[in-house]
Formats: sequence, C-alpha cells, structure tokens
Amino acid sequence: MPANIVIGTQWGDEGKGKVIDILASRAQVVVRSQGGNNAGHTVVSNGQTYKLHLIPSGILYPETMCLIGAGVVLDPKDFISELDEMERRGISTKNLRIDPRAHVVMPWHIRLDGLSEKFRSGKGNEIGTTNRGIGPAYMDKYERCGIRVCDLVNPVVFPQKARATGNLKNKIITAVYGGEPFDLDMVIQEYALYGERLKPYVADVSVLTYEAYKENKTILFEGAQATLLDIDFGTYPFVTSSHPLSGGVTVGTGVGPRMIDNIIGVAKAYTTRVGKGPFPTELNDEIGETIRNKGGEFGTTTGRPRRTGWFDAVIVRHSVRVNGLDGLAINKLDTLSGIGDLKICTGYRKSNGSELRNFPPSLEELADCDPIYETFPGFDEDISACRKFEDLPENCQNYIRRLEELCECKVCMVGVGPDRDQMIER
Repeated sequence: MPANIVIGTQWGDEGKGKVIDILASRAQVVVRSQGGNNAGHTVVSNGQTYKLHLIPSGILYPETMCLIGAGVVLDPKDFISELDEMERRGISTKNLRIDPRAHVVMPWHIRLDGLSEKFRSGKGNEIGTTNRGIGPAYMDKYERCGIRVCDLVNPVVFPQKARATGNLKNKIITAVYGGEPFDLDMVIQEYALYGERLKPYVADVSVLTYEAYKENKTILFEGAQATLLDIDFGTYPFVTSSHPLSGGVTVGTGVGPRMIDNIIGVAKAYTTRVGKGPFPTELNDEIGETIRNKGGEFGTTTGRPRRTGWFDAVIVRHSVRVNGLDGLAINKLDTLSGIGDLKICTGYRKSNGSELRNFPPSLEELADCDPIYETFPGFDEDISACRKFEDLPENCQNYIRRLEELCECKVCMVGVGPDRDQMIER
C-alpha cells in the first residue's frame, strides 16, 4: 500500500489541511513529522471547521492511527487544550500517539521567543515568529539541553532536568533581556501534571510506523509549514526552525526514504506570505486586497493578514526539485474568479538586466529581483460546483496546464472551494 507525503510548496498556508484530510480518509495511519503549534491546518468537514495545530488531520477518522513524530516540538499545555476541544466535539483521540523523543516546548521558550523578537525589533531585524516558543525549543534540542516527552512523563527525571535547564534560562531572561524569571517550583508542578495526562499517549512512533508499513497499511506523512520556510532551503533567516521538506519527514518520523511512494506538493493558485522578507510577485494594490478578502487570507494560528501576489512558478519549481514532487495540488482557483487577467511569474530579472530561472539562495539577491510575467485571460464563472477538470472554463484549464509546464510537475488535484468535496482529482 502507498506511503504518501504532503508538502507545502510556497510560504505555508497553501491549504495542506484539506489535501491531507482527503488523503487521510483513505489512510490507516497519519504521521506528523516536524514543527509545533505554530502550524495551523484548517479542515472543513460536513459544514464543521476544525483548526488543528499539533494533532494530525487524520484525527477526524476514528479508526485512523494518528502519530506525532520525534521531529515535532510539543507544547503540552496547548496540546491538551486541543485534545479537550476534540473530545468536546465528539472526536475520539484513542488512536493518538506521541513519540517519546519529541521535544517539549517549555514556558521559558515562549518567553524567550517574545523577548528575542522585541530585542530584534529595535534594530529592524525581527523574524516575525508566531511567539509560540518553537525556535527556542529547537535551539535547546540542538544545544542538547532540551526536555523530551520521555522526560516529561518521568516523575523522577523531569524535575531534575526542568530545574537544571530552567535555572540557565532564568539567567538568560534576566541578565540578557531584563525579563522576569520563572518560579521553577510552580513550572515543575504544573508541567508534571501535563506529563501525567500525556503518559497514556506516549509510544515509539518510528516502530509503529514501520510495523504499519510491514502490515501493508496506507500511511500518510503530514508536513507543517512549507518549503520556503525550511531552515536550509527557505528564505533564511525568515524561516522556521525545522525541515518542512520531504527529506525532513523521514528524519522526523524515523523511517527510511525507501518507504515513501508518492510526494504531493500543495500550492495556491496565487502566492501568499506572512511576515517580513522579499516577495517578488507581491500585489500592494486593489487586486492584492481582493485576493486577500476573497481567499480569507488571514493566519490560522495568528490571525495576521497575509501578503498576496501572483503565482510564482520559480518558487514552485524550486519546491518540485528539492522535494522530488510527484504531483501538485493547486488550491483556491475559485478565488481568482472575476479579478480580470491573470499573471504567472516565469522567471526573475535582476537590476543588472540578467535573468534567473532558479530561485536564488540569498535574501539580498532575491530582493534585487523583479518578476517576469506571462499574462492569461481570466474567468468570471463560479467554479465551486465543478467536479471534473473538463467542467472548468477553458481559461481555467489553460491556466492549470501552463502551471504544469512552468513548474515541471503534473497537477493532480485542483481546489475550487473549502470543502473536501470541492477538490477535483485528475
């Protein structure tokens, strides 16, 4: 049976939740590989909207095993709130498991995230993080002083590690940033209770995933964030602190790359971005505002308005290459109805007149780029009821076919609305 990966190909918010939800309905196991509660997957099912941050999207299917891999950083307080919300809405969490190797977001990570951003903002260098403590948690992971889930659920080990790390963080908070220190006794008491609550969910995700593979079960690997937020291949430093690429899935879940059969990249029919950094196709005009409002382009996690722009084939071609994509899912094609002619960025032109076909590695070079556009006739029809590719207006079909040519990847799904049944599969 197939093992599929779903990856974001732009700056995130591409509608991965809907694609994942569709594929999760056919999967027996759904595995989350990286990131934290800075991710936000919105799933619309039977008229109900679910906003998932840590829990895999397969949770809506009671028989599906949902696994959170070692590459995830888990905020236990937020995670338990999400558990409670699922149970309040009648969604079972009995098949949910967390890898003991996953790192824990502690309260000092959240405070340091905010203090660091405030420090940078005075110099105009803020990253634009979600202030959820994700970056500082990954920093501790690689500094090898982090607290893992296996520590959190151990009543002997956790107080020792929390006090040792907490003392260090208090010194940084007070001496470097002039912030208020934590009462470590209170933190330990609070988080020990979280550990007790989470203990029944802890299991080796690498083993569970491999056993499912050997049993020929269908597996879906769910990525958070997107390719241009990857710590190495994104628009550094305006990136996340993990690897949202397909390669990060194998590392974050503890499975070998030979287990993967199909890698699907998700993109919008246009481009959006949250936070700072160069954005070659950005539309700071009435069209950009129309796209934002029609597409509901406001962050699932933060509520921040997203920057909007035309589809950038340079970006998605970069994602096709670094992820090894087998297919593309293009969401929100319906948002482009009625806005007039459509444009696709096919390349970049630098200030010296030279042209780039591939995405540049440095922010300075990207900032020096202007988009090279192809223009296509738009469409005015309401396409939300289309269920076959052939039902789409001719201009829509031509737009999708040109995206395939420019991105060098087949478009296997086209989204024409927010519901799971508003996805055309080719």
